[in-house]
Amino acid sequence: MVEFARYYIDLIRGFFANIGEFFRKIFEAFADLLFNGTVRFFENFIAASLNFTLLDWVMAFVVLMINLSFFVFIGLKIYQITRRYVKFAKTEYEKDELLEEVAFLNQKTVELIDEKNKILALKVSNLGLTPGQGGQGMSDQQETDKNKKDEYTGPSRFVKLLQVDKEYENTVTSIRMKDEDMINLNELVKRFINFSASKLGLFYDRKIISAFFAGMAASKTMILEGISGTGKTSLPYAMGKFFGNDSDIIAVQPSWRDRAEMLGYLNEFTKKFNETDFLKAVYRTTFRDDICIIVLDEMNLARVEYYFAELLSLLEMPDPDAWLIDIVPDNQPGDPKHLINGKILLPQNVWFIGTANKDDSTFTITDKVYDRATPIEINAKAAYIDAPQTDGITMSYEYMADLFRNASKDHAMSLKALENLEKLDSFITKNLKVTFGNRIMKQIRAFVPVYVACGGSEYEALDYMVARKILRKFESLNLPFLQNEINDLSVLLDRLFGKNVMAECQAFLNNIKKMF
Repeated sequence: MVEFARYYIDLIRGFFANIGEFFRKIFEAFADLLFNGTVRFFENFIAASLNFTLLDWVMAFVVLMINLSFFVFIGLKIYQITRRYVKFAKTEYEKDELLEEVAFLNQKTVELIDEKNKILALKVSNLGLTPGQGGQGMSDQQETDKNKKDEYTGPSRFVKLLQVDKEYENTVTSIRMKDEDMINLNELVKRFINFSASKLGLFYDRKIISAFFAGMAASKTMILEGISGTGKTSLPYAMGKFFGNDSDIIAVQPSWRDRAEMLGYLNEFTKKFNETDFLKAVYRTTFRDDICIIVLDEMNLARVEYYFAELLSLLEMPDPDAWLIDIVPDNQPGDPKHLINGKILLPQNVWFIGTANKDDSTFTITDKVYDRATPIEINAKAAYIDAPQTDGITMSYEYMADLFRNASKDHAMSLKALENLEKLDSFITKNLKVTFGNRIMKQIRAFVPVYVACGGSEYEALDYMVARKILRKFESLNLPFLQNEINDLSVLLDRLFGKNVMAECQAFLNNIKKMF
């Protein structure tokens, strides 16, 4: 027993001695690198400099400056990455704390409401009344709640919107994301493609999905156009399933002539509001914190600029607090809880997606609409994908907005691309009398970084936007008299961006040339 005790004590001593030796050697290595090595470097440099000529000294100075700049750059990068990580981790921690506090407060609110209802029921039973009957014993409670429209029990002008109020009553709508759902845009694109293929049997290629997410960053309105049967309506449908919040698909009617056809109107005879499914879908978004998509299917069966003009102008306003949709002149008892002064505040987490076919049965979408929306062309079905089983995602609007903001910082457009874009703008303005405009430039600056973050390239994104936002305007020009200008533009595209880089722009110009 004594021998084992000695052995065990020697073992422990040896173990801790090895640990101490390990840290001693690490310290000596750092000391040798930072102190002894530095001294040797200077001694060797001084010894070698005795034979330096003037040219040697100049070269030594330049090399030393380059090396110093390199180490300073590395140090700054490490500092920036560390600071960004600490800031991100702190923000996520604070978000988690706030979400937990909101959930706790909501639970307490529900408990207090239940307790209040029990107390009121007890008072009513003591007075020998049934709930809903009048009486002197209820006068205090009536005085307290007479201005609370959510407790108004009489008839209301709104039926569908009150159904939404009831649907979300005492419901916690805050989004708590899982760790596996906190992914970047590139992973988001891949995950959606795999989800759509494995769960829904719908196949999309990377370019279309990257353009869709980039379009969400550039505008609150998108237009999916192309030939029939290529999956224009199924794409926003699949997006709704992917984000766990089904898209509302509204069929546009050829009879739509103004906003009343889309949003509804107050019937002055019955004093009831004729609510539409579109209005109900918009109102539902005011309760949610995740991604909401409203689809206007076959939007060009009627003239878009007639019935959708107000929302297009509204979404252009820089202050989201001004996104107020007028519904009725004022509030009345029994109106929906999110109807404030007769208006609904449109939240930032909603996108309007219009699908459009190009045939003789539809109207042409005007420049006013195209300029304010992000067009996405889908003219062919994607090939079959043998995707692994992939689940959807739970994502808050704030997280999606953070992804877009980070993409704008990390993948901002290069100075070279901006210079080339200015040269292209100058040529088109001078020779074809068509200009980009501030609105389109703003959309391009928002679209390109997100498209790059989704896995595409900068010039691929520029090609996509220039072809659909700028060159599309050429369709209204007298093209047979502009043959030379079109040919010169084709040459300029190759010179500025590289041969065959702007493939979609060149394809569009080639189609124009066939008309000559």
